[in-house]
Amino acid sequence: MTSYGNDQADDAGTDIDVGTDILAGALAGAAAIWTLDRVDWFNYRHLDDEDSRRATERARPGGMDPAHVAANRLARGLGAEPPLPARQNAYGLAVHYGIGVAPAALYGALRGRAPYVDAGRGAAFGLVLFLAQDEGLNTILRLSGRPRDYPWQAHARGVIAHVAYGMTLDALLRVLRPRRRRREPRRYAA
Repeated sequence: MTSYGNDQADDAGTDIDVGTDILAGALAGAAAIWTLDRVDWFNYRHLDDEDSRRATERARPGGMDPAHVAANRLARGLGAEPPLPARQNAYGLAVHYGIGVAPAALYGALRGRAPYVDAGRGAAFGLVLFLAQDEGLNTILRLSGRPRDYPWQAHARGVIAHVAYGMTLDALLRVLRPRRRRREPRRYAA
């Protein structure tokens, strides 16, 4: 009879390991959101023309980005006055980072466990997140205007920024949580 020792078994499926991967994903997600913002704002300031900027502002509810729309709705729902200025405030930024950290934590948990999650070193994840969140959920929840109300430059900026987010997320997770090669457990003759 052969028995298997567990001293070298891969623990990739343990609850502790999954929890650590979720935490690493959340931490990497905060940095990835920071990167997304820098890429998006650079493109907004340097590549968009004045007409596309105005069209983007007109398409946004109250001229605000989706995170600030959500923060203001939450404040009103709690019976509080939304913070001023309505465009940029700590509550909106907290919602923005939360929106970015939550899927990053999920990515951390699924990376290496579900097929194709890390395709393109995170680029595919960023693209799917853009399509699901920016083009889908934001519209359904009325956190943004309809996709067709935005100029093409806004969509291009979104794709570029979210791909940068996904690739930053993946690169940081490769440093924080490198995948271990699965080893065959030792066999002992009985």
